Amino acid sequence: MAIDRRREAVGGGPGRQPPAAEENGSLPPGDAAASAPLGGRAGPGGGGDIQPLPAPHPTSGGPHPSSSSAAAPSLLLLDYDGSVLPFLGGLGGGYQKTLVLLTWIPALFIGFSQFSDSFLLDQPNFWCRGAGKGTELAEVTATGRWGAGDVANWTSPPTTSFSTVAWGAAGDLSNSSGSDGGDTPPLPSPPDKGDNASNCDCHAWDYGIRTGLVQNVVSKWDLVCDNAWKVHIAKFSLLVGLIFGYLITGCIADWVGRRPVLLFSITFILVFGLTVALSVNVTMFSTLRFFEGFCLAGIILTLYALRIELCPPGKRFMITMVASFVAMAGRFLMPGLAALCRDWQVLQALIICPFLLMLLYWSIFPESLRWLMATQQFESAKKLILHFTQKNCMSPESDIKGVMPELEKELSRRPKKVCIVKVVGTRNLWKNIVVLCVNSLTGYGIHHCFARSMMGHEVKVPLLENFYADYYTVASIALASCLAMCVVVRFLGRRGGLLLFMILTALASLLQLGLLNLIGKYSQHPDSGMSDSVKDKFSIAFSIVGMFASHAVGSLSVFFCAEITPTVIRCGGLGLVLASAGFGMLTAPIIELHNQKGYFLHHIIFACCTLICIICILLLPESRDQSLPENISNGEHYTRQPLLPHKKGEQPLLLTNAELKDYSGLHDAAAAGDGLPENATANGMKAM
Repeated sequence: MAIDRRREAVGGGPGRQPPAAEENGSLPPGDAAASAPLGGRAGPGGGGDIQPLPAPHPTSGGPHPSSSSAAAPSLLLLDYDGSVLPFLGGLGGGYQKTLVLLTWIPALFIGFSQFSDSFLLDQPNFWCRGAGKGTELAEVTATGRWGAGDVANWTSPPTTSFSTVAWGAAGDLSNSSGSDGGDTPPLPSPPDKGDNASNCDCHAWDYGIRTGLVQNVVSKWDLVCDNAWKVHIAKFSLLVGLIFGYLITGCIADWVGRRPVLLFSITFILVFGLTVALSVNVTMFSTLRFFEGFCLAGIILTLYALRIELCPPGKRFMITMVASFVAMAGRFLMPGLAALCRDWQVLQALIICPFLLMLLYWSIFPESLRWLMATQQFESAKKLILHFTQKNCMSPESDIKGVMPELEKELSRRPKKVCIVKVVGTRNLWKNIVVLCVNSLTGYGIHHCFARSMMGHEVKVPLLENFYADYYTVASIALASCLAMCVVVRFLGRRGGLLLFMILTALASLLQLGLLNLIGKYSQHPDSGMSDSVKDKFSIAFSIVGMFASHAVGSLSVFFCAEITPTVIRCGGLGLVLASAGFGMLTAPIIELHNQKGYFLHHIIFACCTLICIICILLLPESRDQSLPENISNGEHYTRQPLLPHKKGEQPLLLTNAELKDYSGLHDAAAAGDGLPENATANGMKAM
């Protein structure tokens, strides 16, 4: 029926054009040849019957190639994973291993920077500093407890995703604004009810900092009461800087190269990051944090792209996950670093100083060879290939496929660079990127909903009664999510794994919103046998499952985008997905700024988005063990395949050229591929 409708729409006029590529993978045979290098090695679950598509055999009576086809570079040079990378030794070369290691090391520093807000901007407990402080101290020391008047001067900050009420040792956690911490009394236990307005009438406060620091940004500039909103603006600044950085540096990296953007970002993160530690007010702090986030985004994005472009198809996911575990190590080490530094300015300087080591990358880290080949900068590519062979001690005889002779013929070509805006004119590529952007936004956005729901039961759950338990609980869930990703993606592939984790996220969200309300209604009846503790336990269980799955959704969406986006616009596509993740994380400080108003609606919206994402994921292609697309044409033909492989004898939904000729309305399109085998399809050879 679809073929009949297409034939009627095209008509039989002599001036009609060949049909465009279809979403199920069928495309004009003339275009199929251009994507031939990308058809190889379909992994399990990604269409096991797909085989590499052979190059068309020229015939004397066939149509002659157009001038644009004649001007196209050799397919051998565009098949980077099939010809250039094996010539360089794949990932077995010693120089390639060194470069991969150099992309792993900065992940530790990135982990420090990404999670520094939890320590620099943590809202401590605070109370008014009384006039007769010396007398009160003597009374507290003598009696060992606080009187009613002392307790009335205590207040706690608004609830955040890590808001707890238990503190550690008084010597480590107690601090005063404008005075040393030596004469600060022990911290009282929080009262059940209190008048917080009386504490905001003070002009000076004492602080109970829970993160191991003696002083942080909040206690430095008294960002409490009427000034508490400035804390959320300071949290905005880093995230907004990351969002703008992903979008802008991604486009620049596709135009001028990965290496210049990386070196530029390293240089300026040192300037802005160290200047943050010298801030004289919160306005200066927030402004500089924006630029620090901008430069940090450039480092994250370029290292991610370089890591992907260095690896052969079978090693890409493993190499990326190792970098994620290194960043996770930085997250786990951050509390110890804060306890060691004691002051927020020292901590900020210590986080940024390791980036000084990356200045050495100026001389030891080359440009991405894959990007040079994809943008037809063959002169620079030739020099870099010779550099690789020299570092790996390779002989010219190892060039079995003749990459260097083909490269010599193409040296006179002009570079052909592409901007991410070109994706608007595509049919399949923009759809894939938009789907992954929505997945990334949903995964990171709903993650905060689950975290807030779990931390909301901290008073009733002893495990969650201090800052470190909160911090390490969330970090451990993220670590478990990464470990599960390694197993799931190995067996189900990228698309199957993303679909599984999104289904888990949707189930956890819907059960938390629906089932818990039902349990709450039944618990109000005295003979129901249910109590509020049952509801709380279910809520915590659903929150943990939701945080576990949503973290995997966000991380896998970013990796998926890096694989299906063509090399010529890979950084731009990555920038879009990472910026979407930033928007998802930005919802957390927005909700906190409004004192948690609208949280329930926020959760409902993201729960609905999970259901939409489950449907959209089925439209994505499977990229496991597939060559990376190099140009937009390759990416456009990188279309979806069946989620499960065809059973033996089952008729696939792709028509061969012989079957296309049976339809009079498609004779012209079929004639363009007469040089191809009869059982050839757009994505490869159909099993007979």
